[in-house]
Amino acid sequence: MTSNLTVFIVDDDPAVRDALGLLLGVRGYRTALFSCAEDFLQGWQRAWAGCVLIDIRMSGMDGLSLQRRLQELGCLLPVIIVTGHGDVALARQAFKAQASDFLEKPFDHDKLLAAIDEAFSREAATRGQLRRQQDGLDALRSLTPREREVMQLVVTGRHNRDIAPALGISVRTVEVHKARLMDKLGVDNVADLVRISMLGSD
Repeated sequence: MTSNLTVFIVDDDPAVRDALGLLLGVRGYRTALFSCAEDFLQGWQRAWAGCVLIDIRMSGMDGLSLQRRLQELGCLLPVIIVTGHGDVALARQAFKAQASDFLEKPFDHDKLLAAIDEAFSREAATRGQLRRQQDGLDALRSLTPREREVMQLVVTGRHNRDIAPALGISVRTVEVHKARLMDKLGVDNVADLVRISMLGSD
């Protein structure tokens, strides 16, 4: 397993926590165990990576409330909801709040492991997308004011010969600025330039 990914288990039943920790540990997963939602929230750090396995019925804050709270905090950890009292209404609520999966106790071990692996993949995709967006924003900030002006006109469909008089520069100078800004942004066509330019307008 990827060493920096952890399965965070939140369940108020110590026997279930221990059994899950043992099962996953034997299979090579790193785990962290919490006896209640409040303890998990108190310890949660934005840098944590992996997924969180949440029991739906717990004393204090229940699993769905914890799931909603993590959404409010901008937590990227995919949530797998687990319950011994599964019903359609609870499953619908969980998925509506972007749950990665909904599993009933007693666990089918293969389904549990498949759900965890899927959650890991989902989180990796989300973090990858956010990283690409941040890289794009960093690249946009590296543009000079003139390069930014050229970019804004290019993405509106203006040709070099139209941009030159609009900015009071030569067509050749427009071409140089355009080549430099596309190199800085790591794009080689206007479609990708439009996509990355939109990051700066969010």
